[in-house]
Amino acid sequence: MASSVLSRCVTAAVKVNRFSPSLSVRRWLLSAAYTDTRLWEAREKDPHNLAQLAATMDRTYDRNLPVSSLTVSRFVDNISSREEIDQAEYYLYKFRHSPNCWYLRDWSVHSWVRQCLKYGARDKSLYTLKNKVQYGIFPDDFTFNLLMDPYIKEGDFKSACSVVEEVMLQEAFDLPSTQILSLYALGSYFAARPQLTMSEDRAMGASLLLCGLKQDNSVGLSAQLLGNALLGKVEILGGIHAVFRGMPLFWGRGYLDRALAVMERVAAASEDIKLSKDTLDHMSDLLQELSSSSDSDSSGEESGGEEDKKEEAVDEDDLAEQAKLPQYVTRFKELSCQLETQGKVDSASLQDLVSALAQQNLAAAEKPDLEEYESRLQAWEAEKRQLIQREKEMREKANQEREERLAAKAAAQQA
Repeated sequence: MASSVLSRCVTAAVKVNRFSPSLSVRRWLLSAAYTDTRLWEAREKDPHNLAQLAATMDRTYDRNLPVSSLTVSRFVDNISSREEIDQAEYYLYKFRHSPNCWYLRDWSVHSWVRQCLKYGARDKSLYTLKNKVQYGIFPDDFTFNLLMDPYIKEGDFKSACSVVEEVMLQEAFDLPSTQILSLYALGSYFAARPQLTMSEDRAMGASLLLCGLKQDNSVGLSAQLLGNALLGKVEILGGIHAVFRGMPLFWGRGYLDRALAVMERVAAASEDIKLSKDTLDHMSDLLQELSSSSDSDSSGEESGGEEDKKEEAVDEDDLAEQAKLPQYVTRFKELSCQLETQGKVDSASLQDLVSALAQQNLAAAEKPDLEEYESRLQAWEAEKRQLIQREKEMREKANQEREERLAAKAAAQQA
């Protein structure tokens, strides 16, 4: 009896693993080699006492003089506890608001993220990233990946999407690995059907669209469809200004029209590309919601509360776009039927499509990333050595000038 139960459990586990690629990918997206810290830890050390560095920076700021980027770098590199993360956050803020703010080194940003991950302060890393203007934290693609990966592995897709939003705002979807991780986080969060605010619709829509444009396949086109649909919802409800605010997007009306254009492209394509059914279902629900809202507005049933106020006053062109909504609904139904007839609707969810993409392509995408990272580390170390040598020369020069002044003063006193 026990043997048969065990056999059935094993069989069920095999089936789950076979038909749910997201289950295996979710836990191990980036490989151990990618997230390994040994290469970073093996770099040349520059040990310093944090208390002395802090005292030096405080005295320098009190005298209204600029602190060097090398000093900030040393402070971040020598963090050894969670408490020191908070101290480093303070000095990153101070440096960002100093005359030298533009000179925070790339390796300092990378080191800050590494240290936050190492000492259990991932939330602090995400906070400084979200408030990058105040802290100067603008990571590269590789660093974004390192921060995104643990959130994904733990199933915290909302936080992972917060990282993706920052990738989108920096327009840093250059690495295929970053594209895959971002789409996986977005697809997994979307699968949970979260209730989003208008600003969240805008952020998620822009992230899906810009990342999807980097993938010319079923995953990329499904992401483009969903991204344009979410941005179209914001446009219909709040006008084009509500879409464009703070986003690296093309200033042009008609995001729902662009979503339909994606469907037309798939329908006309000769290659084997499809759109995921859940993204089409979501757009159908979205159009129905907007149509119901439009009918409610026209009948005077709209509430006058603050929550229902649009973010921006719509202009005549926005109203003209809203008037096209019935046409968009009709076109969507026609294109949906056409795609169904052509067999270009994939029953797999966007999450499963991205999971399959990750299994197929992520391992190959990691190799060039690691090679580039190793090369970048060497360049960082070379630049750091130059800064240390320059600092040494300047200190020696300052000491020599001081000795000359003292000697001249002593000679003047004797005379």
